[in-house]
Amino acid sequence: MSTYAVGDIQGCLQPLKRLLERVRFNPDRDQLWSVGDIVNRGPKCLKTLRFLYDRRDNLKLVLGNHDLHLLAVAAGARAPGKSDTLKEILAAPDRDKLLDWLLRHPLVYREGEYTMVHAGIPPMWSVADALARSREVEAALQGPASSAFFDNMYGNEPAIWSEDLGGGARLRVITNYFTRMRFCTPEGELDLTSKGPEPSSGKAVAPWFSHPRRKARNDRILFGHWASLEGKTNGDNVIGLDTGCVWGGSLSLYCLETQQWTRCRCKDGRAAA
Repeated sequence: MSTYAVGDIQGCLQPLKRLLERVRFNPDRDQLWSVGDIVNRGPKCLKTLRFLYDRRDNLKLVLGNHDLHLLAVAAGARAPGKSDTLKEILAAPDRDKLLDWLLRHPLVYREGEYTMVHAGIPPMWSVADALARSREVEAALQGPASSAFFDNMYGNEPAIWSEDLGGGARLRVITNYFTRMRFCTPEGELDLTSKGPEPSSGKAVAPWFSHPRRKARNDRILFGHWASLEGKTNGDNVIGLDTGCVWGGSLSLYCLETQQWTRCRCKDGRAAA
């Protein structure tokens, strides 16, 4: 059995299929792990969602910010954005089945020596802390008050964690750490405006994974979300999977057992998918 982790697919289905063909993915024995952002921006979001749903018995998935955005739009808590490519999903006859399945996934997943999360784990949390905080959000997402969660999900504040936080503010900052974080201070104060490989906000921040005393530094973490890094983290324990397929980069597949990479150049992620 082999386990393959894939970066942000974002509706680019053909590159994913080509990668699975290259590694001779066998659904009878192999598993696919996804770091989230399976939809949006790319052209085949509905087909991608259906493709993964049909392979759900062999799939481990964590939610990314675009996946949560789809769920929020479907719940009526947010209007679609100008660059969203979600219309086909929202109009599909099987949308409720697909979205209910998507909603049932965590923000953080751990198995063996690997922990998977869409954006990262802030410096002040261990993996055990992250799993506990993830369960808080999952309970809100999957509970009777999920509409209230989506109503309060958007926003950059609070920018730093405090155990004293409660309600929507607490869930928002947890969600931002796991699905939107790139740069932060050693204490976990977020900079959510900088999106390139270097901070642009003028704040004294660094990539979340670069802080030398972060609690999860000895854990192997799989993450996506940060296409401008092109997968470069300068650390063996931090595996960046988003190599910007939808932006004309590559889709990357990482084998957990062999630590080998397989990549598919997308040239134009929209046209290729």
